[in-house]
Amino acid sequence: MSAEEDLFHSAAGNPESSRRTHTPLAVRMRPRTLDEVRGQDHILGPGTPLRALIEGRGESSVILYGPPGTGKTTIANLISSAEGRRFVSLSALDSGVKEVRAVIQSARHYATQGQATVLFIDEVHRFSKTQQDALLAAVENRTVLLVAATTENPSFSVVSPLLSRSLVVQLRACQPSDIADVLRRATTDPRGYGGSVELEPAALDHLVALAAGDVRRALTYLEAAVDTARQARGVPKKMTVTVEDIQRSTNQAIVRYDRDGDQHYDVTSAFIKSIRGSDPDAALHYLARMLEAGEDPRFIARRLIIHASEDIAMADPQSLSVAVAASQAVNLVGLPEGRLALAQATVHLATAPKSNAVYRGISSAIADVRQGKGAVVPAHLRDGHYAGAQDIGNAVGYRYPHDYPNAVVPQQYLPEDLDKARYYEPSNHGHERVIGPRLDTLRKMMGR
Repeated sequence: MSAEEDLFHSAAGNPESSRRTHTPLAVRMRPRTLDEVRGQDHILGPGTPLRALIEGRGESSVILYGPPGTGKTTIANLISSAEGRRFVSLSALDSGVKEVRAVIQSARHYATQGQATVLFIDEVHRFSKTQQDALLAAVENRTVLLVAATTENPSFSVVSPLLSRSLVVQLRACQPSDIADVLRRATTDPRGYGGSVELEPAALDHLVALAAGDVRRALTYLEAAVDTARQARGVPKKMTVTVEDIQRSTNQAIVRYDRDGDQHYDVTSAFIKSIRGSDPDAALHYLARMLEAGEDPRFIARRLIIHASEDIAMADPQSLSVAVAASQAVNLVGLPEGRLALAQATVHLATAPKSNAVYRGISSAIADVRQGKGAVVPAHLRDGHYAGAQDIGNAVGYRYPHDYPNAVVPQQYLPEDLDKARYYEPSNHGHERVIGPRLDTLRKMMGR
């Protein structure tokens, strides 16, 4: 009997073995105790509210917020195992107000018998405001103890009343050492491969890198690599997974980016801050992440245009033209070729001299306007092209600059109560080194 046939007959004759064969590795290796959870010591340590909840002592509703594969569902399962509590699970993908109200009604019934209900809602950010509002009274009265999971920042995706009634717990992406521990355990634990699989050191490092902090992804990639290796080599009793096995089974790392979620804002923020910080390498990295994740290139182009005026402006006046040209190029040629124009603009802006003088100038001017300053336009600057305008003093005394040497003539342009205001103060960076002295001269000529 071949090894492959032996595995088949073994599975067929052993229901538990057969179930393991068809259950994903990530599910089989889900932690069953707190000691098996990796990477979340900051929220699961002794004395923490979440640990108390898992141990059956806590009374606070919680919102678990963090990237995929960090243990939100695992923690919910651990809470469900606490004695004396009934556990109900709903998914926001296929549940609505009707299902929520049914759970609450049932929880009231069990509460009369002295049994508390824990309600776990996965992907709570997908609940509408109405659906979330349906939970408020039950959470406030502790008819249910809510445990909600979300990959999106709850400040943006969960209604304020529900946030104020819950403890927000943020999970972190797992560290490489934590993911490596989980992968090693999967190769030796009977729930995983029970010692029948080994990982080359280089293969372990490669899986950790591909995981990008996501334990579930790491286990999924390991399982795919093992399946690929077994198909290529038969089903040996013991086998070693190599980097080549992983590369054959995983063509491309899944980009950590959610166009509609918190990662969207985080990566976009990192992209702009890298350009502002004059690091073209980092900026190109985040640009690549957005492109690979399917971000709308027009959105990226708009961000570049905004950045060109906000953080560079007159230090390199051409930056705005470059950003606008990149936007037009993307509209003309689309992707994938349009990525080159975006990359060119990104590098140009990242390496350009920086100045936020224009941004600070317009912000200060707007602040004065909002405070009601400068309401009266000087009479000599008002429109004098209609009949009777000059009779009321409009445009009287206006001096046409081109009639004077250097096209500059002293006269008041700002409203009288803002006569000494200075909104634009050039830096010493890039082209503003030229603008600064010229502006000083102009202001002196104006008597300002």
